[in-house]
Amino acid sequence: MSEKLLKRKFPNPKDFQSLLKFKKVQFSPRKRRLANAHSIADLRNIAKKTTPSEPFDYTDGGADDEISMQRARDAFREIEFQPRILEDVSKANLKVDLFGKTSNLPFGIAPTGFTRMMHSEGEYAGATAAAEAGIPFSLSTMGTRSIEEVEQVAPTGRNWFQLYMWKDRERSQQLIQRAAQAGYDTLMVTVDVPVAGNRMRDKRNGMTIPPTLTAKTLIGAIPRVEWWWNFLTTDPLVFASLDTWDGTVAELLDFMFDPTVQIEDLQWIRQQWTGKLIVKGIQTVADARRVVDAGADAVLLSNHGGRQLDRAPVPFLLLPDVVKEVGKDVPVHVDTGILSGMDIVACFAQGASFTYIGRAYLYGLMAGGVDGVRKSIEILESEVSRTMKLVGVHDLRELEPEHLQLLTP
Repeated sequence: MSEKLLKRKFPNPKDFQSLLKFKKVQFSPRKRRLANAHSIADLRNIAKKTTPSEPFDYTDGGADDEISMQRARDAFREIEFQPRILEDVSKANLKVDLFGKTSNLPFGIAPTGFTRMMHSEGEYAGATAAAEAGIPFSLSTMGTRSIEEVEQVAPTGRNWFQLYMWKDRERSQQLIQRAAQAGYDTLMVTVDVPVAGNRMRDKRNGMTIPPTLTAKTLIGAIPRVEWWWNFLTTDPLVFASLDTWDGTVAELLDFMFDPTVQIEDLQWIRQQWTGKLIVKGIQTVADARRVVDAGADAVLLSNHGGRQLDRAPVPFLLLPDVVKEVGKDVPVHVDTGILSGMDIVACFAQGASFTYIGRAYLYGLMAGGVDGVRKSIEILESEVSRTMKLVGVHDLRELEPEHLQLLTP
């Protein structure tokens, strides 16, 4: 019966004109790649194809059996949002207060080491994209650009410095002074690396800094010509805070990091640094309280992206108890496992004041340099905004624990 009601006619070529739309030819391979990226997972897939296995696995991998890394992701997968309906969500305010200044987005770029190994633009790309987005960029002690170089490339950005306590206390003090002189307003002290984690992928790959040319790497370079061209035609890959090093990553970390660091050393740093102080690597409620009492302005719940202690606590799950312990006047920040805007919204619902992306930004960096970092920020911004509206809030401050529940206790 329905077939009989249809009125058919012979196709008219003019009817197809409005349907035929051809995409403009894009000659840039980078822009073609990024145009097809709609999630951080897409950027990861691109990064894997364009980056040699050693730097990709260094970024992508964790310690031992990578259980800590997987549990962090599982925790975010096991949440269920409780959306509120019939709310005016025509606009979404993603801005947050961060130590008396405004961050345009509820996340910043976490400190990552060896960054130019992932892509030749390295810290320049991260700092530039962060400044454009109006979010903080954290330069690692293990960065491949110096404190002064990052400030020069992003003079209007909110640049922070992440400090590892070295065995050489004088060197640590010099870095603190240089960061202050360069106008960095926040120091992030990482405390969960008394020794290097057991990163199995790096061991199996024979990971070195800089990467060494072996038969394996030469074969792997064939489909990744752009990465090697950038690597070989730009200035040598070095640690900006270290003169030279010719050993493995694990040997370098064990050489630099001090297993004798105690709470008194944090108090010493507090005396040296007059700006804001974040302590990164907090994994228990008791330690959150200890560092706040020692002078921390904020605590950063982190298990180093699952790259240090395997089977470590999951920062996201630790959030409510730490917020309750330190009170509303102490900002509680979170990283580890954040790969989507939904993860960020969930953190704020659990009481977080700010979040950080590590792998999420590095996948973008490997996929397309500064354009890839911009893309990762753009993706997360869109996901945060959309998730907020679907949950029924127009401001991050409206998020409460009642907006989600954990499917598994």
